[in-house]
Amino acid sequence: MEETVSLKHFLKEKGYTKIPLTYTNTNHFEVRAHLNGISGRFILDTGASNTCVGTDCIEHFNLHTEESEIKASGAGGSNLHTKASKDNILHIKGWNKKNLEVVIFDLTHVNEALTMQDALPVHGIIGADVLKKGKAVIDYKKKNLYLK
Repeated sequence: MEETVSLKHFLKEKGYTKIPLTYTNTNHFEVRAHLNGISGRFILDTGASNTCVGTDCIEHFNLHTEESEIKASGAGGSNLHTKASKDNILHIKGWNKKNLEVVIFDLTHVNEALTMQDALPVHGIIGADVLKKGKAVIDYKKKNLYLK
């Protein structure tokens, strides 16, 4: 008879870090992360191609910005002006990503939608770039993110 191994134990053996997620009133997963050593609240978004930070958080995370040709689109509209910040360090509970480029744009529309549904505003969005780099596995039932 074959012994079953839990997802948690299987991924731990493969070198993954377990990261607890918070499920919000808006049906999003939220994660606490440190960007350049500073704590922030981020939505986990598998549909976002890049990790993003709100324009109002540039100083908060000590970001060095440059103009970007990228136009953002999402829940609040499309063709949104962006800036970029390179060489950042993202730390999520024992998992690190150095030389991270983040896209910076106005997240006011996102945070307004969150607060209208009694959820807390966020500093940014963890996108598919980080999830792919970390070979992410999301355990929806147990509300955990695993990164390698």
